[in-house]
Amino acid sequence: MLYQLAPWFGYLASLLLAIGLLINNDLKFRWFNTGGNIAFITYGILLHAIPVVLTNTILLTINLFYLYKIYNRKELFELLEFNSRGILIDRFLSFYKQDIASYFPHFKREQLEGNVNFVVLRNLVVANIFSARLTNDGYAEVILNYTVAKYRDYKVGRFIFEQEKEYLVSKGIKKLVYTTIANERHKKFLESMGFEKEIIRDQTFTVKKLI
Repeated sequence: MLYQLAPWFGYLASLLLAIGLLINNDLKFRWFNTGGNIAFITYGILLHAIPVVLTNTILLTINLFYLYKIYNRKELFELLEFNSRGILIDRFLSFYKQDIASYFPHFKREQLEGNVNFVVLRNLVVANIFSARLTNDGYAEVILNYTVAKYRDYKVGRFIFEQEKEYLVSKGIKKLVYTTIANERHKKFLESMGFEKEIIRDQTFTVKKLI
């Protein structure tokens, strides 16, 4: 019975390793590789293929070592404000235009005018660009909150919404509001950051209360 299951573990391992190669994120890459190694080890044990077990045990150890380094490495996060103009911002928005559109399909460059605008640097690399339009009652509609693909491990989000919460409050923001969410991955991210559904003026929005 177990012998008959062996090929399925082989297929699963191959699938996980293939997916890992397609992912542009160090953390997810290591997790998919770890899953593939475990599946291949199981495959090797069921078929008594010792070389497969040994090889993937070594690779599993390497992946676990790098996962430990990823979860324990110290990184520098910085928040830098910008106005609606600037060559760096223009280049960033142009370079990531297509990916930004998949998360914020209605975003246009001119919408940054007059907003609370900042970028998040992660080890001196621009990892995120954020823009919110503040109203007199302390609501801030999020116009753009885009994180570069390789940095989507939620660390940038925790930096903005937890470590820099006082900065947001100092700008007069009481609540962050999403009027629409176009991407399911972004919806999942917001839920993990503590955003919840709230009815405002007879409309349902996704909101995070700061104070």
